[in-house]
Amino acid sequence: MSIAPALPLGGLAGWQFLRRTLPEQQARFATGPAQAREAAHLHANLSRITSAEDLVADRRILRVALDAFDLGADMQSRAFLRRVLAEGTSEPSALANRLADRRYRGLAEAFGFDAPGGPRTVDPGLADRLLDAAAARRFEAAVGSRDDTLRLALALQRDLPAIAGEARSDRSRWFAVMGTPPLRTVFETAFGLPKAFAALDLDRQLGILQERSRRAFGNAEVAQFAAPAQLEALTRRFLLRAEAAGVPATGPASAALQLLQAARTR
Repeated sequence: MSIAPALPLGGLAGWQFLRRTLPEQQARFATGPAQAREAAHLHANLSRITSAEDLVADRRILRVALDAFDLGADMQSRAFLRRVLAEGTSEPSALANRLADRRYRGLAEAFGFDAPGGPRTVDPGLADRLLDAAAARRFEAAVGSRDDTLRLALALQRDLPAIAGEARSDRSRWFAVMGTPPLRTVFETAFGLPKAFAALDLDRQLGILQERSRRAFGNAEVAQFAAPAQLEALTRRFLLRAEAAGVPATGPASAALQLLQAARTR
């Protein structure tokens, strides 16, 4: 059994404590007999996985893979996962490229079942990358069971700089933010946007996010959040807004968001 995260405080004070103690807490959380058995199975069997069918058939490896991309809730959606994995990301028409939720693209890219040189399961470093990512996200989930705003703050530190540093248009970066449920929730909370915001036309949502960002930070671009100072400013704003509202900032993006066209997320 994993050790529960220590969260003596909530809000901004809780975030400051969690950030100071994060490496030690994550290390303790990821240590135990169950984790050792999981790692042993992955190292021994991952290279034998040569197709999407193989992966969905090995539930132990599939669990790690899904947790690594924060997709554990899809564990029973085997037909859907098989298609996402089998189609890969090489073709624009591949399912992972047509879903706004970029986590599926990350999952498909990691395994590369469509790669010309064969699947990436033979990469000796893949097992450790999956295990590390799964451990980090499981820790976030454990934090979220106690305080969901702190879970979202943790996810923000990982996901937003990655999008901010991508070599694509700022418009497509914003759509990537909108298509990543934790990030979407953070921005909606930080900017005080109502629930009805998600029902607006996507271009209208984009314009509002850009304008709110310009007003709050003096810059409308996602790229600004590659800078630690700007990321910290957003984190503080989110936590203070969530605390003032008195309600945990939870909830995925609108289901309709998942049907964005691939062209809008590129």
